[in-house]
Amino acid sequence: MIWFELLEGFRIAAQQIAANRTRSILTTLGVVIGIVAVTLMGTAIRGVDIGFDRSMAGFGDDVLYVEQFPWTSSDDFWQFRNRPDIKLSFVDRLNQLIEDNPSSSLELAVAAPASVQTVTYGKREISNVYTTGTTYQYAYLSGTDCDKGRFINEAESRGGRNVCVVGRDVADGLFGAEDPMDKVIRVRDQEYQVIGVFAKQGSFLGIFSWDAQVVIPLNSYTKYFKSNQENASIRVKVKDKTRIAEAKEELRGDFRRIRGLLAEQEDNFAINEQKLLRASIEPVKMGLAIAGLFITGLALFVGAIGIMNITFVSAKERTREIGTRKALGARRRTILIQFLIEAVSICLIGGAVGLVLAFGLFALVGAVFPNFPMQFSPILIVTALFISMVTGIISGFAPAWQAARLNPVEALRYE
Repeated sequence: MIWFELLEGFRIAAQQIAANRTRSILTTLGVVIGIVAVTLMGTAIRGVDIGFDRSMAGFGDDVLYVEQFPWTSSDDFWQFRNRPDIKLSFVDRLNQLIEDNPSSSLELAVAAPASVQTVTYGKREISNVYTTGTTYQYAYLSGTDCDKGRFINEAESRGGRNVCVVGRDVADGLFGAEDPMDKVIRVRDQEYQVIGVFAKQGSFLGIFSWDAQVVIPLNSYTKYFKSNQENASIRVKVKDKTRIAEAKEELRGDFRRIRGLLAEQEDNFAINEQKLLRASIEPVKMGLAIAGLFITGLALFVGAIGIMNITFVSAKERTREIGTRKALGARRRTILIQFLIEAVSICLIGGAVGLVLAFGLFALVGAVFPNFPMQFSPILIVTALFISMVTGIISGFAPAWQAARLNPVEALRYE
């Protein structure tokens, strides 16, 4: 019986919507705007997550960074600025402490001083290239692969040969379609032979590109870039990333020992990790969510008021029809279901139109900004249709209930 009532309700709803197309279209506008807003909000938040995960891959989730400045704090710049330098010699002492502790949570420390340099090849030039000096062990920490060639080997690392590995953007910018292998480029005033090209890694939040970098042997870096040797970033690989908090505390103790700090003295260095940057992105996601929910809520509220109003009007126009049906034995439940289905149908149509528009905008953004990470998730489709259905039920219940409670005698007298 209930299935028959549902089928009959859908049939009548379809007839009414078809008979009042313009009114139905105008009624759904609020729902359409709301669904577009909630869908794009979800897509944007998911895009931020995807982009951030790609950006963070270059930092490594099992690597700790000993540096002068913390990544996320803007307080007391001069206090951080006046901290003692992070010297390259600390790396050997730190590795010795790790080796002397069989139960250490740490595995390996590698120096990676860096500076921004201009790189040239012939008449082509790229400025603001992130240039890092490091050892052959750097590849083990960074987890980056080479599309072409190879990374620096141990002999080149120890000998300080003038060889380099370049990022994809540097290779494309300097060589274009030309094969970069074994070509000689200039990093500031020195010539370096290209022995490898990193696989494409993307950028960090659109601020720093992992593909705009050059890596050279540490001994070559310290020889030609003396002014940039101090305050080196020391990268420390953790044995088990699930125990990174324990490893961080061990590293803090080891570095305090290297620095000769007394128990009552504060740390004069920072230990950074991927998690700190990940926490900084949460306010951005929260802001997107709040703005999206506000727009969505406002649009759906307006849409719900419109649907409620149109359902009241529809019930009023069909008062005699309702009276006739009730006189012939229709139950209150049947009338209630009929008007609820009509309200929900209008909302679902609006939701479907909103999804189509949102997908079109999603495709447009993807075409205009191909590097912006976006993902149209199936969960968003289900969520949007569910919100549409709930909006229809809430907005249509009051007029449907009123229609269901009409007295058949009075309804038949209605003119």
